[in-house]
Amino acid sequence: GGEREGVGGGRKEGRGKGRKEGREGGRKEPGPVMGKTHSPRFLASVDAARALIEECDSAQRRGMMDDGDQLIVVDVREAHEYAAGHLEGAVHIGKGVLERDIEKQDWDDDARIVLYCGGGFRSALAAKSVQEMGWTNVLSLWGGWRGIQAEGLPLWQP
Repeated sequence: GGEREGVGGGRKEGRGKGRKEGREGGRKEPGPVMGKTHSPRFLASVDAARALIEECDSAQRRGMMDDGDQLIVVDVREAHEYAAGHLEGAVHIGKGVLERDIEKQDWDDDARIVLYCGGGFRSALAAKSVQEMGWTNVLSLWGGWRGIQAEGLPLWQP
């Protein structure tokens, strides 16, 4: 298990495609954690971030591959996780250095940036931070690496 139903992707209404869905009272519930147990404070922080960001899932990400719009995919996992396998074409910027190193990239403020991690928690926190830095079209991939593999998206593996 662990997959969420009703998690919308895209962008906020009035800014472009899609809008947030699957919420009651503007809040997403933490839901099942994909094979991991996380602390309540971490989950609360993730939940707060998810209330402020846009998300997509792996099926929606697949659709973005051929829609003609610019797409930048950032893997925010640790270096050893990235080295063990990642989404083909993903740029690696670990969550620990994201705010410092993202500005080394030559990306427009409105570039569509999809961040992913192992399951969607770290990327939600990262997306909130990147959004706060001024990028306006940032999404977190709910389901992360596990969702990418399950969807059969193109992978790089050693």
